[in-house]
Amino acid sequence: MVLGIDIGGANTKVASSDGRVVEITYLPLWKDVLLVEELSKIAERFKPDKLAVTMTGELADCFPDKRCGVRAIKQGVEAAFSDSMIRYVDVNGMLTDGSNVDELSLAAANWCASARFIAEEFEDCIFVDMGSTTTDIIPIVSGTQRAHTTDFQRLLYSELVYAGMLRTSIAALTDHVHLRGRICGIASEYFSNTADLNLAMGLIGKDEYTCETPDGGGKDVASAERRLARMLCADPGELGRGEMREVAEELHHAQVDRIKRAIEGVAEEYGLSRIIACGIGEAVVEEVAVIAELEITLVSEAYGKRVSSVFPAYAAARLMENALTHQ
Repeated sequence: MVLGIDIGGANTKVASSDGRVVEITYLPLWKDVLLVEELSKIAERFKPDKLAVTMTGELADCFPDKRCGVRAIKQGVEAAFSDSMIRYVDVNGMLTDGSNVDELSLAAANWCASARFIAEEFEDCIFVDMGSTTTDIIPIVSGTQRAHTTDFQRLLYSELVYAGMLRTSIAALTDHVHLRGRICGIASEYFSNTADLNLAMGLIGKDEYTCETPDGGGKDVASAERRLARMLCADPGELGRGEMREVAEELHHAQVDRIKRAIEGVAEEYGLSRIIACGIGEAVVEEVAVIAELEITLVSEAYGKRVSSVFPAYAAARLMENALTHQ
């Protein structure tokens, strides 16, 4: 089996090159998780002959810097998958055995696997992956990805937006909503997140709420709405059902607008009019495309919803399989 693994700061995702294996594990590195232990469980379950690795978890603040983060993740992978041939995806979308390389060339490279895979099929497009925490917005021109290669640079050029379907604080979307004919401020607290918002809006189901809840409470709609109301320093009883819906819709539009502005900027800069979308936020990206009048193709339509949700891991596995086939 050729297995791809995408090790993020919050989630670790795996997918086999044939798409039959798809798994997402909530693994918050900043909580001093024993990475080797958790990765060993994955290795024992799937026993892959070959493993393609991408990562973004090096940015977790349990590490003093990104180099240390990459080093720690590599050590964990190599200890857990000692019986597998291991290759890492670098920031150019190329596979390396990880020896004698600059650690930063492996940092935040999960989107590179996806972009390279997509670029082989779609020569001119914007590849958009909206995940739990962030949204990647990658220009592909004439079959070559043109994005900058560090998260810092991509934030500067709107190729990375720190807004996702689950873990984004509501306070990061906007500082106010309109209510009862007035502007109502938003509490700058982590009372609620976009998982609550998207659950309340019906954009995700309870089983897709894979992160922890801000208050440690339930993952049902009533609990999500209670947390959303708390962003206004209110209890649900202080807001009518209609008002709660209005607040949720305005917050949703703020999220859509934030992604839309970034996509439109990249589209204008590179003269692109087509989006290829993947991730658990495909529906939000599709909404953006309609508003921005851009053509869109959903990865889920070609590979299925489960593969779309772990696309960097799947793309890494496919890249490794293809590389071995053409040796």
